[in-house]
Amino acid sequence: MDFQTIIQILDSTVRLATPLLLACLAGLYSERAGIFDIGLEGKMLMAAFASAAVAALTGSVWMGLLAGIASSVALSGLHGLASITFRGNQLISGVAINFLAAGLTVLIAQDLFQQGGRTPPVSFGEGRFAPIELPFAETIATVPFVGPIYAELLSGHSILVYVALLAVPGTWWLLYRTRFGLRLRAVGENPAAVDTAGVSVVGLRYAAVLICGVLCGIAGAYLATALQAGFVKDMTAGRGFIALAALIFAKWRPWHALWACLLFGFLQAIALRYQNIDLGAFVVPVQFMDALPYILTVVILAGFVGKAIPPRAGGEPYVKER
Repeated sequence: MDFQTIIQILDSTVRLATPLLLACLAGLYSERAGIFDIGLEGKMLMAAFASAAVAALTGSVWMGLLAGIASSVALSGLHGLASITFRGNQLISGVAINFLAAGLTVLIAQDLFQQGGRTPPVSFGEGRFAPIELPFAETIATVPFVGPIYAELLSGHSILVYVALLAVPGTWWLLYRTRFGLRLRAVGENPAAVDTAGVSVVGLRYAAVLICGVLCGIAGAYLATALQAGFVKDMTAGRGFIALAALIFAKWRPWHALWACLLFGFLQAIALRYQNIDLGAFVVPVQFMDALPYILTVVILAGFVGKAIPPRAGGEPYVKER
C-alpha cells in the first residue's frame, strides 16, 4: 500500500466518519442529560429526506439544511414530549421515531417525486454542498509528504465536515467549562439535586434533546447533500446505531467520541475500497466486506470497551417531589 492510497483511505475515513460524529455528539448531549435516544437513526433519516427534497425543490442547499434541521428538531420535540413531559419509556419512544421516519420518508418522497421513494439527484452548486479548498492548498500540494496531507486529506471537504470537527472542542468546552454544561451533566447524574438548587430539570432535558435534534439534522443533511447527491430509501444504513456504539465506546466523552467515530469511519472506508479480495484459495465476497464494519462494531463493543458506565439517571423519568 503506497502513501497515496493511504491518503485516499484516510480522506474517505473523514468523509464517512462525519455523520457518525455528528450523531454521536447528538446522543452525547441527550444521554448526558439522562435521556436515552436510540432514535438517532430516524432523525438522521428524516433530516436527509427533508434536506434533499427541499434542496431539489428550491435549488438552495441552505434551505435544505434548514429543512433537515427543522424536521429532526420536530422529532426530537416529539421524543422529549413522550419521554420528559409524559414520562414514557425512552427506548420505546426512540424505536417509534425510527419506524415513523422509515415509513414517512418513503411515503412522502413517492407522493412528491414519483421516483420509487427517492428524491431527484441534486448537483454541486445550489443544491449540494461543494468542497472547500483551504488556503494555499494548491501551492503546498507539491511539497513531499506534507503537501498531500494538507491538500488532499485536510482540504477539499464540504463545510459540514469542518462544522463536525469544530463541534468536538465546542462540545467539550460547553460541557466542561460552562455553567450550562455543569448543570446538564448533573441532570443526568442526580436530577433531584439540580431541582433542589432551583434549576429546571425539564428545561435542561428539553434543551439537551433539542441540541441533539440540531446535530442529527446536520448529520442527515450531510448524507443527502454532501456525501451523496439526494435521498434514497433507508440511506442512513444503520449509522445512527453505529453512532450509539461509538458513544458507548467513547464512554460519553467528546474527544473520545471523535476517535471512536474515526475508527468506525476507517472500517467503512476499508470495506468500500477492498471488495472481492482474491486470497488465492478463495475470494472474500463483497457481502462480507459490506458487513465488516458492523461485525467489528459488535466485536469492539464486546471485547474492547471495558466497563462503560452511563449517566446514573439515564433512562429514568424525573418525578418532582412535592
